[in-house]
Order: sequence, then C-alpha cells, then structure tokens
Amino acid sequence: MKERLSRRLFDQQAFFDLILSVLYILTMPSQSEKQIDPRMHSAEHILNGTMVKQFGCARSFTAHLEKKKSKCDYHFERDLTADEVRTLEAKVNAVIGSDAAVREEFLDRESASQLYDLHRLPEDAGNSVRVIHVGDYDACPCSGPHVHSTHEIGTFRIVSTTHEDGILRIRFKLDL
Repeated sequence: MKERLSRRLFDQQAFFDLILSVLYILTMPSQSEKQIDPRMHSAEHILNGTMVKQFGCARSFTAHLEKKKSKCDYHFERDLTADEVRTLEAKVNAVIGSDAAVREEFLDRESASQLYDLHRLPEDAGNSVRVIHVGDYDACPCSGPHVHSTHEIGTFRIVSTTHEDGILRIRFKLDL
C-alpha cells in the first residue's frame, strides 16, 4: 500500500512538473516576440542609412539586436578599413547627436512599395505599412519599437567588423 501511494504521489508530481514545463514553454516569447531595445533598434536604422549613403550598399539583410551588443550583416565585397570604421562611427554618432525626432508614418502597401523595398514584409501583413523616419536622415518600413529622439540612444561604438564569403558583419554597442 505504501509503495502504491508513493508511486501515485510521484506520478502526480511528475504530471505537475510536466504541466509547469509546458506552461513555461507556451508563455516564452518567440524570437520575433522578444523585446527589442528601442535604443539599439533606432541605432540599427541609423547604421543602415549610413551604410547606404557611405558605401552605396543595400540595408542589412539580417540583424541580431540585443541590449548589450548587436550585429548587422551586409552583402559587401570586403571588410572595412580602420579609417572607414572611424568615419562610419562618426557619421552615426553625428545623427544621434543631432537630436532628430524619430516618428512613424502609415502608408498603404501600394504607396509604400513605390518608395521602399518591402521584400521582408510578410504578404499577409495587411494593407497598412508602418514607416519609421529618423529625422530626414533615414526612413524604412518597420514594426519594432524605437526611441522618440536620437539623443536617447547614447554613443554608438563599432566593436568589430569581419568579412567572409561576401558578407560584412558589423558588431556594435551603445554607451550611455
């Protein structure tokens, strides 16, 4: 009898643990639902705009944004020189220091497609496209959180750059 009761209690505890594990997994945010730091996300927009202006390349095709350190990948033919890194940092920090307003605008999909590349936007995203403007410096369709003004971002610092197989990776941080 003691053994049966003990096994039954063990089974109940195992079942309870299983339920807690399932609930934990179901309530965990997915990669797309993770909280994105508005400062880092706004800095990424400025970096992308600067890369387009300085090097004539496309915006990053992937970005991994974390509060402590982030990275952007670009289709690019080479690594950046030390002078180019310093110039890139200085240009991004000049935009940040300009205290530019960061605002959103909503456009219908057809109008947005004439102005912006919407290939990363899901087809089922609806007819309204949110565009984030960083002053007059950059504009891009986006669904993520942003600061209200660039002065909230802090100082942008490139930690490293690497180039491999036609991909330039820029790792960066923000200092307060």
